[in-house]
Amino acid sequence: MNILIFGASGATGRHLVAQAIEQGFHVTAFVRNPGKLTLKHSRLRVVLGNVTNYGLVKKTVKGHDVVFSALGASSPFKYDECIAYGVQNIVRSMEESYVDRLISMSFIGVKESRPQGGFVIKYIAPVLLHTEIKLHQEIEYLIKRSALNWTIIRPSTLSNGPHSGVYRIGEYVSATTPVSLISRADVADLMIRQVKDSSYIRTAPAIMY
Repeated sequence: MNILIFGASGATGRHLVAQAIEQGFHVTAFVRNPGKLTLKHSRLRVVLGNVTNYGLVKKTVKGHDVVFSALGASSPFKYDECIAYGVQNIVRSMEESYVDRLISMSFIGVKESRPQGGFVIKYIAPVLLHTEIKLHQEIEYLIKRSALNWTIIRPSTLSNGPHSGVYRIGEYVSATTPVSLISRADVADLMIRQVKDSSYIRTAPAIMY
């Protein structure tokens, strides 16, 4: 199976690439900064580019079975309209290329998921992270209005903890502590599982410990 990962050189994207290779998939990593992706493998192809380049995005999408997006702003305090534009390019390219499975990362705090977060997500994040929330609301809107078979994963507060494979997931799962954590490695684990699991198609489950 051929999978394509946008944002592959990011903190979560690198876990996605590594775990997808471990699972035996053929992986295309679409990156803006190849220096951040040091993994080398015979089943890994790296494409250097920017998601704002529609022609390159569409050319890269063709021939893949599943597309992942781990795109996000470089700073949680800055609204990066290029990311939203890039997601729009990804969705359009997939629809025009008849590639219909998209698995994208968002985060708890967007739209109806806010009450699922702990104290920090409910009351502090809307003040400190309002630009990031705005960006991910726009990304989710672009994906949800499409005809794709999408799954949006909403992690709680991200950490650099280990890959455990043990976590809580669901559309209604809620935090039990003021700050509910989840490692980037486990977010990648859940996203990779969606390749063969149709339970969450066209839904946006949360993930946390």
